[in-house]
Formats: sequence, C-alpha cells, structure tokens
Amino acid sequence: MPTASAARRRAIGFLNWAHALDHFVILIFPTVVIGLEAVYGRPYSELIALGTASFVAFGVFSIPAGWLADRWSRRNMMATFYVGCGLSLAAAGLAPNLIVLAAALFALGVFAAIYHPVGMAMLIEAAETRGRTLAFNGVCGNIGAALAAGITAALASWFDWRAAFMAPALLCVVTGIAYLALVPDDRHKTGKRDTVADVALPARAMAAFFAIYIVISVTSGLTFNTISIALPKIVDERLGQSVSLLAVGSLTTAVFLCGALAQIAIGRLVERITPAYLFAVVVALQLAGITWSAHASGPALVVALAVSMAAIYAQVTVGDLVMARYTADAWRARVFAVRYFLTFVASGAAVSAIAVLHRMGGFDLVLLSILALTVVTFIGVTGITFLVSGVEGRRGEAVQPAE
Repeated sequence: MPTASAARRRAIGFLNWAHALDHFVILIFPTVVIGLEAVYGRPYSELIALGTASFVAFGVFSIPAGWLADRWSRRNMMATFYVGCGLSLAAAGLAPNLIVLAAALFALGVFAAIYHPVGMAMLIEAAETRGRTLAFNGVCGNIGAALAAGITAALASWFDWRAAFMAPALLCVVTGIAYLALVPDDRHKTGKRDTVADVALPARAMAAFFAIYIVISVTSGLTFNTISIALPKIVDERLGQSVSLLAVGSLTTAVFLCGALAQIAIGRLVERITPAYLFAVVVALQLAGITWSAHASGPALVVALAVSMAAIYAQVTVGDLVMARYTADAWRARVFAVRYFLTFVASGAAVSAIAVLHRMGGFDLVLLSILALTVVTFIGVTGITFLVSGVEGRRGEAVQPAE
C-alpha cells in the first residue's frame, strides 16, 4: 500500500498535469482555425467565432463545477474533466460540419471549466507547502498554454487538422482512466470537510473581504488577459527599431518566462511573508511596472514589460493563496468557482477592449487603461491588507514563544 505522502504526491502530479492540459486543450482551436480557412473556404473572422461559446463556457460553468465538487466528489469531478475533455476533443476531430464542430467546442469549454475551481481546491487540500505547490502548478498551466500553438500546428501539418484534436483526446481519456485507478474516491469526505478557515475573520470583515475580492477578480482578469494578448503587438510597435517577427516573438516569450520565474519565487516568499501583505507588495510592483511600460520605448520597454508580467503572474499565485487562507475547505471549491467565473468572463472582453482602445489612441491608451485597472486592484488589495491586519497581528502574537 502506498504511504499517505506518496498518495498525496501522486494526486498533486495529476493536478499539475491537468492544469497543463486545461490550458492546452482550450487553445487548440485558435491554431486549427487557420487551416480551416482553406478547408471550408470561409474567412478567419467567421470561423474564429465558432470558438466563442467555448471560451464563454470556460468561465460560466466553473460555478456549477465548484458546487458539484463540494456536494458530490472533487476526485470524480476531476475524472469527469479528463474524460469529458477527451470525448469533446474527439467529437471536434470527427465533426462532419461546422455546426457539430461548434457544439463540440462548447462541450469542451464546459468540461475544461471544471479544472480551476475543483483542481485548485484539491491542490490546496493536498499541499504540504502551499506556496511552492501552487507556484509550480501555475508554471505547469503556463507551459500548457505556451505549447498549445506549436504542438497543434505540428500535428495539423504532419497529418491534418483532425489529428490536432484526436491526439490530445486520446491522451485525456487515457489519463482519466489512470486517474480513476490510482487516486482514491473522496465521497466519504463530503459534508465532513473543515468549516473553519486557516485564519478566521469576523463575519463583517469576511463579507467585506469577499466583496473586495469580487472587484479584484474582475480587474485583475482584465489586466492579465489584455496585456497577455496585446504583448506581441506592443513590443512590435513600441520597441523603436525595425525588428523581425522572429525577434518580436522571441522577446515576447522572454517576457512571459519572467512571469513563470516570478511564480516560482513567490512560492518561496509566501512561506516567509504573510500572503495578504505580499499580495499588496506584488500589486504595487505591478503598478510600477505598467506605469513604466506606458512611458517606455526601446530596450527599456522590454525591461518594463518583464517587470509588469512578473508581477502579474506573481499576483495570480499569491491571490489564490490569500483566498485559501481565509476560506474554509468545506466551501473552497465554490469560492474558487466564483473567483474564476468572474476572472474568465471579465477577461472575455479583453480582445474587444484592445481593438476599441487601440483604434482610439493606440497602445498608449491601452496601457493607460491597464494602469487604471491596476490602480483599482491595488486599492482593493490595500483594503484586504487592512481588513486582515488585526487578525494576523493577534495570530502572530499568539504563536510567539514565551520569554
């Protein structure tokens, strides 16, 4: 029989793999659609719209996923994630027409929505060192997103566009079967999870905490997706030199890697600094980086964007840790469901916002808008810091050794 520690590591390994798969599968279609233009003789603007419902479902269905996980079984919901994504991808790969393809993509969004509320709750429950565990998990998600376009393009080029769906479909289903075989059922825990948070806040402070976090989820989601989507074009337009597309892509990748490194660093720092206080420091750094980016050009722009992206990725990790610290395990999946629902749904407006703002005032206006969102996020995080400071202060005094 495996030890409890080995079982915990195995469960965390499956969750890290799920995070990579989650971001990978949701980004297959944006690459496949390029080849579909020739297959169906339809313009890109028409075909890309087929994926809209998938991205909407990715946010909307996180709420029922979190509710089911807490009321039924987190482990079985994750198995549903693996197998459901696999079957949806297979349906997309076998789709005889665009209507069936759109329906399959919608189903993929529904099942992909399971990971963030359920997987994060399970990860926090299983982790012995939350900071490092969540940081590495975040990096796994980033790797999945980064590899999606390249692997999808390779499969479509070597075989055809259907293979780009079928290969990951098989991988997802096989992983789901292995997950059911190797990770034990947790339905016996339903109704028995801890109803007291790691750090309990008074009722009024808790209500204010969640109200502020709703605002933070929206503004940070918009910030994250707007700058992530616009980053290559910002580098292209504002670098101030005649650079090749390859150079733009390389610099953009380097900036994104700064975000991944920041997540690893924040996983270590959070073990030494109270998460809420670190949250405020990271968002302040984000504010400074975006302010610098809005006024920089040339090589300085790349450095400013690297600082901004490092802080943006770091605040995603530390924000999840803050939420986990003040939320009881019994309803943690539902709380994460609301957080990710707001983050993903709000971020859906990012593409439209970039188009409108760029048309009105170029990337100067885009960056200033991101700066305004970051100011709101910083005010919210400062409010949370003040809310929890009293409780954290008393908790720190309580654990001091006697003189």
